[in-house]
Amino acid sequence: MTIALTQYSHGAGCGCKISPALLNSILEGAKSDKHFPGLLVGHSAKDDAAAFDLGDGRSVLSTTDFFMPIVDDPFTFGRIAATNAISDIYAMGGKPLMAIAIFGWPIDKLSAEVAAQVISGGRSVCEAAGIPLAGGHSIDAPEPIFGLAVTGLVENRLMKTNAMAQPDCEIFLTKPLGVGILTTAQKQQKIAAEELQVAIDAMTQLNSAGAEFAKLEAVTVMTDVTGFGLLGHLIEVCEASGVQAQIVADKVPLLPKVQAFLDQGCVPGGTLRNWQSFGDKVSPLDENTRNLLCDPQTSGGLLVMVKRDGLEAFHQSCAAQGLVLESIGFTQTPTKSGCWVEVV
Repeated sequence: MTIALTQYSHGAGCGCKISPALLNSILEGAKSDKHFPGLLVGHSAKDDAAAFDLGDGRSVLSTTDFFMPIVDDPFTFGRIAATNAISDIYAMGGKPLMAIAIFGWPIDKLSAEVAAQVISGGRSVCEAAGIPLAGGHSIDAPEPIFGLAVTGLVENRLMKTNAMAQPDCEIFLTKPLGVGILTTAQKQQKIAAEELQVAIDAMTQLNSAGAEFAKLEAVTVMTDVTGFGLLGHLIEVCEASGVQAQIVADKVPLLPKVQAFLDQGCVPGGTLRNWQSFGDKVSPLDENTRNLLCDPQTSGGLLVMVKRDGLEAFHQSCAAQGLVLESIGFTQTPTKSGCWVEVV
């Protein structure tokens, strides 16, 4: 029997995330974490992981990420969710140590055999990252949910946070955009399996390049692009660092046939929620550009900011990891009040 997991959930992947505006209102009421001096990174700058100083020049990194199915195949869903969760450690410049599973399952609707395939997919990615899936917690839930809590280590001198961006850096993106559009085409039954496969390949590509990029002095910031889209995560960095970014829309890489499916109306619900949350912080955009740059990504690429005098070393590191990247924009000292990202 073929199982279509996406039929059992109301949302998909990182598109399930609470909108940036609502999340801000929730976190505003959270208690301050400033009375923990060892906590170097908390939630104040919306970083990818928390960091606690071990006192020996290193910090332990801790993150969690989970969501509902974005693809129908259980094993592939497990792979995507695990890849997405581990990415937060790489985005901070660290290396993962171990993971534990977060698992919710509608036991009255889906069998234990299908559940095991999800876990096996997650474990396969952990093994590829060189870490154990060391345990976890499960509940009986109305919709399938899977993800990981991941622990990592980072040298404090190599740690990258959202508040470290500087003017006059080039901006790079390590994976093309369009995952949300292509997976929406799947939900609308408009896409062939081979056309969707390019999105699956992207979502299951580990962002391990982040651990290597962190070693470069010229790399000032990294963050992974997920549910808030390229613009949302870029704005988080700009606000935390006090810089403005300019993005050249035509330079932003896209997965194959993304524009064709966008033209067919395959726009995720999260796209509009994203724009409503932060559109006032972006220069005016046409609808098509907005739908591309606000597209919710699941297990998206790393957004990397690199000083211009270190570009040669950065491209050498890219080549060593099989990446060929082109700048999509740059950072600068703010020139317009309230506008954190200008798209040209």
